[in-house]
Amino acid sequence: MINAIQKLKQEKNAVILAHNYELPEIQDIADFTGDSLNLSRQAAKTKADRIVFCGVHFMAETAKIISPDKQVLLPDATAGCPMADMISATELREFKASYPDAVTVCYINSTAEVKAESDLCCTSANAIKVIESIPADKTILFVPDKYLGGWATKKTGRNIVCWNGFCPTHARITSEIILQAKARHPEALLLVHPECRAEVCDLADKVMSTGQMIAFARESHAQDFLLCTEKGILHQLIKDNPMKRFHLVSKDFICPNMKKITLEKVYLSLKKEQFEITVNPEIAARARLSIERMLAL
Repeated sequence: MINAIQKLKQEKNAVILAHNYELPEIQDIADFTGDSLNLSRQAAKTKADRIVFCGVHFMAETAKIISPDKQVLLPDATAGCPMADMISATELREFKASYPDAVTVCYINSTAEVKAESDLCCTSANAIKVIESIPADKTILFVPDKYLGGWATKKTGRNIVCWNGFCPTHARITSEIILQAKARHPEALLLVHPECRAEVCDLADKVMSTGQMIAFARESHAQDFLLCTEKGILHQLIKDNPMKRFHLVSKDFICPNMKKITLEKVYLSLKKEQFEITVNPEIAARARLSIERMLAL
């Protein structure tokens, strides 16, 4: 199957992008793996005719917005994101109407329609930088993740009004679970994703995106790490650092949508060019502005 995918990829001039939460075998066949920020950059600069995006719908949609002339394929059409579905464009317009002078920042984990209604896009890796680029006297509306928005508020001291959205996978981790994990691994550095609850982030040694976690673990002199994010990240960490130890705060830290894509689905998506992502051109043009402002930073 892997050989068949590689052959098809060459025939169709395709590139495979995979998020750090994907299954190990999916990460291994990808041309690029990374967090949302790094994959957005790769989608923006690829010379391939086709992008096979192994992630969830908003990621593939973002790639299509950035590269409208390329064919973007999502190997499983049902791989969605509950957080992205927690706000609609209509709800965002109503939210903005209550704060007419505010700047709207949307987390990349949002739909094209929500990006189109936003002034700036951000990822968990660059949220602080994006927030700090906005004039200090401006109120900021942050959608849809209240936990990432709350963490950004704490780090920047800015006046940020957050939408009541969240990642169900990260939000189920409590401070009690963290304290139990720390008791099992007292010497480990605790790395927490900012989609987690505020009380969980407060217990962290470092709060960072998955891409930042991978870079930090590679460069750190520490030997023991406790990870508070989706279990898919373990694959790249262990590959990069075979002599270091990595533990999850919970064995149940799994995003079911990120596990939907398989080798067979990648093969069929490429072979049949199925589950192509399309975005209304007018919405895409407006959404592209918020993404390009982010990438320019």
